Amino acid sequence: MSFAFGIEHEVAFINAYGRFADFGNTAFADFDQIIEQLPVYASDYPQLRLGDAGIKYKRWYIEGFERFQNNEDVISCDPKGIEIRTTIHSSIQGAVTELEESFNLLVETAGVFGFTPAWTSFNPRQRVFIPTPPLNPYELERRQVSPEMQTAEIVMLTYGPDLSISRSGMSTDELIDVGRKLTYYSPFIVPFSFSSPFFGGRLWEGYSVRTYLRTGPRPAAMVFFDDPAKQIDSNPSLTQPARVSAEVGRIEFKALDSCADFNLYAGLLALLKGLMLDNTLKGRTTTPDHDRHQLSAKLGFDNPDIYEMAGRTLSAAEQALTTDPDSRFLAPLQKSLATRRTPAHELIEHYHRYGSVEATVCSKRFSAVPRQ
Repeated sequence: MSFAFGIEHEVAFINAYGRFADFGNTAFADFDQIIEQLPVYASDYPQLRLGDAGIKYKRWYIEGFERFQNNEDVISCDPKGIEIRTTIHSSIQGAVTELEESFNLLVETAGVFGFTPAWTSFNPRQRVFIPTPPLNPYELERRQVSPEMQTAEIVMLTYGPDLSISRSGMSTDELIDVGRKLTYYSPFIVPFSFSSPFFGGRLWEGYSVRTYLRTGPRPAAMVFFDDPAKQIDSNPSLTQPARVSAEVGRIEFKALDSCADFNLYAGLLALLKGLMLDNTLKGRTTTPDHDRHQLSAKLGFDNPDIYEMAGRTLSAAEQALTTDPDSRFLAPLQKSLATRRTPAHELIEHYHRYGSVEATVCSKRFSAVPRQ
């Protein structure tokens, strides 16, 4: 059975005035001028989805809160940053390499307009997003389409990846089982990525504000398929109808923080692959355990239970991969667990050195797996 991989990576920015660029000080046009300079690859379609408003017509697009007239017409979009998405790859290395190439091109182009990428997974300045003007009747009705639309304000404050993985030949029931498995083990997977220790312009009392506020109200994993009879009614959603044919059979893991070191994405994709192959871990749940995610967000590997279960999860994936060459990508995760350090530890140390949130989130250069 063959695997396929993809990555969506949200990029936050510091503007030319040294301020965190978000919906409070940045217009859609400020980011759109960057997007306009980036290329279109005709071969990307139809595997990449265009979206309702047509904003997603490149590998890069503006992530934000779309506003509507009192009908389906989009009239504006409050921006939070720029998302990069890769095409579908048959190897982890291929997906990460494309992400690196797209990221480097985005950085070069954004720099022309005074924007610098920032490493964070939660807006370090804004505490809430309140749509202005208030939602109109059509927008209020539209929010009822899914649980995720009802929590869209949370998304405006968070930055992180969607790691997608699929395996040929899996039945819908098998896909759902993997989605429930990843949802159960999510609190023990996410600390490997923690990178949001700031809230309201200062250090928070934990490692991931993003996880603390988001996972539970929002999904940990999402399963896409085209069998309406198998869709599960849950809050948050575990299953969604595939929106394009390329999504059929895809599982997206959505609970991770943003990684500045793209080696971690390779490691986390390898971990997901190993968990899809593993037959020893029996935990399953349809919706994320919000309390356990909050415990993980505050304490990470400092909590004995989180540490133990993270070790069991990683070990199961290692054993399932056995001689698979992708097992080499697990090395950063093994080191993180052995030292009980999350990426947030580095951000906290940098903050104590620089004394500024903005200087801290710009202090590390994003990097990727060397090409093989």
